[in-house]
Amino acid sequence: MRLPLLLLLVPLTLAAQPATKPATESLPDPLTARLQTIAAAHHGGVALFAENLKTHDTASLAPDTVVQTASVIKLAILYEALEQIRAGKLHFDDKITLTAADPVPGSGLLLFFDTPLALTFKDVLTMMIVMSDNTAANLAMDHTGIDNVNARLATLGLKDTYLYKKVFKPVPPGVVLPDDQKRFGLGKTTPRQMAALLTKIVTCDLGAPAQPGDQAICAPALKMLHVQFYRAAIPRYLDSLPGATGDSIANKTGSLDAVRNDVAAVSTRNGLVVIACFTFNNQDHSWGHDHEGEATIANLARAIVDAWSPGGLAPWPAGAEKPAASVKP
Repeated sequence: MRLPLLLLLVPLTLAAQPATKPATESLPDPLTARLQTIAAAHHGGVALFAENLKTHDTASLAPDTVVQTASVIKLAILYEALEQIRAGKLHFDDKITLTAADPVPGSGLLLFFDTPLALTFKDVLTMMIVMSDNTAANLAMDHTGIDNVNARLATLGLKDTYLYKKVFKPVPPGVVLPDDQKRFGLGKTTPRQMAALLTKIVTCDLGAPAQPGDQAICAPALKMLHVQFYRAAIPRYLDSLPGATGDSIANKTGSLDAVRNDVAAVSTRNGLVVIACFTFNNQDHSWGHDHEGEATIANLARAIVDAWSPGGLAPWPAGAEKPAASVKP
């Protein structure tokens, strides 16, 4: 009988069909794949966020990881200083006296100067940014107020960015630090949030509405970042690209034994690119120019610029682009 035989063959035919293939996982874009490869070769942790403020392209590796800032948190002090200067509460020419009790060890030059020494607030901010001077940072914190810095960060919605205390100074009596201070030290942040903070500085975004004198306030701060002394990380390979000038890169670094960080705004031929890169738990604890963390950051920055601006860098733009809304509330 043909009919029963046909019925018997149907289940066998169905059983021979291949199982449905699972959906193919999307592969990372070429830039992300390159960044992942560089990070995977690093002996330590890597977290990164980058954005082209003109095209709003972004690239990231664990961008919301909370990390130690080391001296990168000094950008928060700088921003608060600009806001208070704008409000008329402080002035660049405010007089500050360096006393014998002020110098602290670590980066900077003020610990080698004779005291008492008369400085201006602008002098202090310049030393804090250009040389990452720890003594200058403490003087700046005294002038702006640590609580004011943290209140500003909270107002900006940077909930994971925080300045804990002065550098190498005991906590004043009665001051109780957050429980996580022992973990993060001087300060904490995420790559995404620190990129947002630097973006506000380099685009002179001091709050709406913009005021006629804003650019005059921001210009000295931008100059400090342009003449950054430490250039072994993000600027390392970018300084030699076509079009690079002395003002193409504005950056601030931060270093500890197991930490190397750099946050920069890079003027490229295809727009202003902000890069915030943090390496941590580094196996390399050396302090030479060839530190692995700094080399890793340099390679990541070069990969980003090569992908987004193959033509190289450009002189700093007269008017920086406005940022996209890249920070999570």
